[in-house]
Amino acid sequence: MMMNRRTMMLAAGGVTALAVQPFLATPARAARIERIGLQLYTVRDMFTADPVATLEKVAKVGYREVEYGGGGYDAMDHGLLRRTMDRLGLTCPSLHIGYEALLDNFDASVKMAKTLGADTVVLPYMVDKYRNADAWTPALANFNRFAAQLKDVGLGFAYHNHDFEFTIRPDNVSLFDRLVKACDPALVQIELDLYWAIFAGQDPQELVRSLAGRIYSYHVKDMRADRAMAAVGSGTVDFAGIFKLNDITGVRHFYVENDQAPAPYIPDITKSFQTLRALRF
Repeated sequence: MMMNRRTMMLAAGGVTALAVQPFLATPARAARIERIGLQLYTVRDMFTADPVATLEKVAKVGYREVEYGGGGYDAMDHGLLRRTMDRLGLTCPSLHIGYEALLDNFDASVKMAKTLGADTVVLPYMVDKYRNADAWTPALANFNRFAAQLKDVGLGFAYHNHDFEFTIRPDNVSLFDRLVKACDPALVQIELDLYWAIFAGQDPQELVRSLAGRIYSYHVKDMRADRAMAAVGSGTVDFAGIFKLNDITGVRHFYVENDQAPAPYIPDITKSFQTLRALRF
């Protein structure tokens, strides 16, 4: 009798194995995501205006994880944000911190991450001046350095993609492939934005298989037929087909994100939450 990874974990660890997984499953049933997260950039305008009320609304929808990004969170009272999360039963597994902040304000960035309870710092974006071979190569060296320094203080490191990493190809080698080759897989993980990878022409299942063991989290947003962003369940992305591969990828967190969510935002994130809550894979 052959046993897949999920079956073996259940057999070996029972409830303990389930407790550390981001999804629930039994050998006889399809898996589902247990703790659905939200990238707060989705509701950045609300969050900037009233962060506490926004977290309350996010928790009321049913989200149990949040990832900070944008909205001016880095200049807010992080102790207040943490107390609010604790009261609401929210956790912040990871947060977005920019490249320049990690270069120039590393200690403050670490303090912020730890105050908010994060276990991983995600570098969310690289501006145009780094998107060439001459600048990208030393930046990748810094990614490795950031990751090693963060590991020394008990934190992980991941890089979040957009489309340009796949479409910019100096000497016919994409910036993404350069990152995968140059960065230490034991230190530098990937926060894979599925929408942007698909937008760039990648086959998501093929990409996920190629990154097995290196993906920390997914950014989950849908794509309409016209390639516009959409709430999960309002587009064409086969999320079940991608998430089925979690047996080999071990992805830990699933963050809903919609950069272009329409005001008043809550209906959009509710649609995404309800779709993922009902999803079986």
